[in-house]
Amino acid sequence: MRPVMRPVMRAARRAAAAAATIALGAAGAAAAQDEVPFITTPDRVTVAMLELAGVGERDHVLDLGSGDGRIVITAARRFGASGLGVEIVPELVRKSREHARAAGVAARVEFREQDLFTTDLSRATVVTMYLLPEVNLQLRPRLLGLAPGTRIVSHDWDMGEWAPDRSLVLDVPDKAIGREKKSRVHLWVVPAQVQGTWCAGDARLEVTQRFQRFSATLQLRGRPAPVVVFDGRVEGTVLRTEDGPTTQAQLQWRAAAAGATLQWLKVSGAASEQAGRSFVRAAAAAC
Repeated sequence: MRPVMRPVMRAARRAAAAAATIALGAAGAAAAQDEVPFITTPDRVTVAMLELAGVGERDHVLDLGSGDGRIVITAARRFGASGLGVEIVPELVRKSREHARAAGVAARVEFREQDLFTTDLSRATVVTMYLLPEVNLQLRPRLLGLAPGTRIVSHDWDMGEWAPDRSLVLDVPDKAIGREKKSRVHLWVVPAQVQGTWCAGDARLEVTQRFQRFSATLQLRGRPAPVVVFDGRVEGTVLRTEDGPTTQAQLQWRAAAAGATLQWLKVSGAASEQAGRSFVRAAAAAC
């Protein structure tokens, strides 16, 4: 049975539609949206996406809208990863399986005829996408809920206010769509969710977070003023300040029922006595 939202599900084809609309003008826009032919990701872009994500033998690459399977197959053949491709067009799924067998990687990869919005993403360490911006935004809450450190790579399209951690622009003379023969590749690293109140003895740490950006205030009992206030980035499970004293924290996640701990690895300046302490997420707004 076909998904009800078939035009949206045709991820790679709809990505082509955006550029096709510009290239064809308003007259061709409606037709492009209704039924867009499959457009492959150029090989150079495929390799750049996997290299930007640092794909290796321990990774499981999940390609959403996998088309002819080339991203997952390249991840397995060139980088030693395992992988899964999901695609709603049965013929493309069949071809992907044939290509995997021909490449000698069928034991490490799988292709499914599946709706990308209902796909279980939890096993992925790397997610690759060539989707339209509105589809990326629909997926964004699920992507942010993946394990901290999971890498997300998108061809051409971003995710709105969640700014990429890194981006590349590639010259792609053989790009099949659009007037500009360039591709943009964006990388996000899923940040740990650290917003809230953290407690350790006489110390209270208040953290606010927006995507991979955070601000934190350390307050000690009996002191009217905060000991230190700092801003920085969440890089997977590591918090790093960008200005002021060098401060790092390592998150050590436990089972959900037990909560989580935030352990300071290195602290300098006014908060140096906090080095090595473990903060526990508070159940309420106070310690």
